[in-house]
Amino acid sequence: MKAKIRSIEKILLSMVVILNVYLVYLNISVSEFKTNNKIKTNANYVETEEIVIVDDVEIEEVIVEEIVYDGKTLNELVETINKSLNSTISNKGKLIASYSLEKGVDPYMATAIMLHETGCKWNCSRLVRECNNVGGQKGKGCGSYSYFNSLDEGIMAFIDNLERNYISYGLTTPEQINPKYAEDQSWAKKVNKYIEEIKAQ
Repeated sequence: MKAKIRSIEKILLSMVVILNVYLVYLNISVSEFKTNNKIKTNANYVETEEIVIVDDVEIEEVIVEEIVYDGKTLNELVETINKSLNSTISNKGKLIASYSLEKGVDPYMATAIMLHETGCKWNCSRLVRECNNVGGQKGKGCGSYSYFNSLDEGIMAFIDNLERNYISYGLTTPEQINPKYAEDQSWAKKVNKYIEEIKAQ
């Protein structure tokens, strides 16, 4: 009787080993046989068809992403913006893109003004590092400039300022914003240069 039980245990153990090996193989086969995505695009969305082959059986997955700006999905827009962000504001593209769109602000222009005002294309200024102020906003808490409790708060306050004091008055381009925002008459030209660089990423 004991011999029979041991024999059954051995068979069960062998089956478990074989099953584990098969599962490992299955995972490898899925990752190795994904085809390149086929993309369909219209004015409102990008449809990605991903074919996965498992044991010679094709499984089709369809992913639909909304186009949010400039022919890009949110993920593509974030990736584009992040390529221009360095130093303290690295990887803040998602917040900049999503909050700008929520407020009706051009995300490229918001990013370009930040880069121009802060030097964050290379190394962010002390105002950003110590005060979380990304737009040179005047106020209290950091000398004659506003202090924000976090970088995210500072970014959102900057975008709020653009929407409230410029966009809502119909000032939607650097050229229109320039006279009210900065004394430097070449400010718009400099911001537009940043916009071109961001879009080219």
